[in-house]
Amino acid sequence: MSLVRRHPILTGLTILVLAVLTLFGAISVAVWRAAHTDDARRVGHVDLIAILGAAQYNGRPSPVFQGRLQQGALLFREGFAPRVLVLGGKQPGDATTEGDAGRQWLISRGLPVDDVFSAPVGNDTLQSLQAAAMFMHRLGLRTVFLVSDPWHNLRIRKIARDLGVQAFVSATWHSAARRTWTRLAGYSRETFAYLYYRIFHR
Repeated sequence: MSLVRRHPILTGLTILVLAVLTLFGAISVAVWRAAHTDDARRVGHVDLIAILGAAQYNGRPSPVFQGRLQQGALLFREGFAPRVLVLGGKQPGDATTEGDAGRQWLISRGLPVDDVFSAPVGNDTLQSLQAAAMFMHRLGLRTVFLVSDPWHNLRIRKIARDLGVQAFVSATWHSAARRTWTRLAGYSRETFAYLYYRIFHR
């Protein structure tokens, strides 16, 4: 008690640092646990599979994007949903959008043209999921599998549910998630991104 009286500022800072570390630790664990959750193991059918976009080069999806598209195609072929929506706008200078590039890639791999859609808007996760929610509300769809990299699971599920969508996650462990360093960087980045979302987009 005497130490607290002598150094109240130092004690307060120590408590604050410990609280922040505890918070980050809890979020990190939640991100890791969500990354290792595949809702396709317990949810047999939804209205829609929504694939979050990633980099594409003149219409050719990057390896990371292809990994997500492959997972979405697998879910579709196994009958988890009757339609697929690819998300993502374009960066300055791009000839096409992530959504359109991903849609064409899926169609070229045999998915039916009439069952594959794109929402070619949005330059970040929130904007893309807002576009997905609008698409679903317009068609009266309620449930969705979100497909991205594993460390995105916690945040994208939270955002989608905040937008009024009953969202589940089924991530891909191909390409982006194969390397240990990439996984660790993804978990760290998403810990900050999830905290940022909870603070500024309540």
